[in-house]
Order: sequence, then C-alpha cells, then structure tokens
Amino acid sequence: MLNYQSEHGEVSVSSAVFSNMTGAAATNCFGVKGMAFRSITDGLVHLLRPEAMSKGVNIIYHEDDSISIELHIIVENGVNIPAVCRSIMNEVRYVVHKNTGVTVRAVDVYVDSMIL
Repeated sequence: MLNYQSEHGEVSVSSAVFSNMTGAAATNCFGVKGMAFRSITDGLVHLLRPEAMSKGVNIIYHEDDSISIELHIIVENGVNIPAVCRSIMNEVRYVVHKNTGVTVRAVDVYVDSMIL
C-alpha cells in the first residue's frame, strides 16, 4: 500500500487498486485473451474470469514510492507476442501513472499460454 500526504490529508492506494487497474489495462490490449493463473495443485494454467483477474498480477513496492508490476497473461493464437507485450507494457505504465501518479519502474509480462 502506498500513502501520500498532502495539505488536504492522506491518501492510501491499496494493492487491489493497482491489481484491478493493471489487469483491466492489459486485457484491453489487442491479442490478449485474459489474465492467467497457474494452479499450485495441478500446475495447469487457468484463464481467469474478469472479476478474478487480479490473481494474475503481482505488485512490488520500492522504497522510492515507485512500483514494479508482473503480469501473467494468455494470448490469442497467431499474434505477434513481442508486439502484444510492448503494447501491454506501455498501456499499463500509462494507465497507472495517469490514474494514481505513481512512477512505474518496470512492467514484466509473462505469456503463460496461447488459446485459439
């Protein structure tokens, strides 16, 4: 959780806000089927429903009040994976900074599966 102090009071931004924001930004990009989650019990990759997409996001907080984001996604078959990942990185960095003012140090995208 990040806390900001201003002359009007304190604002706290929780991990859930970052997770939902980044998940929505990533799934809006072309070629992305959805967020992925690897089950611990069976080791299989599962496509997450829209209401559970935050499970495919990991937020890492740094001492300088910046964050790093890890996204696990499933892409459509036949898309240019490097282009899709660049698009996601740019979109997530833009959306998070625009909506919260937080500096995004890194966005790491992991393609866990491909679906027809």
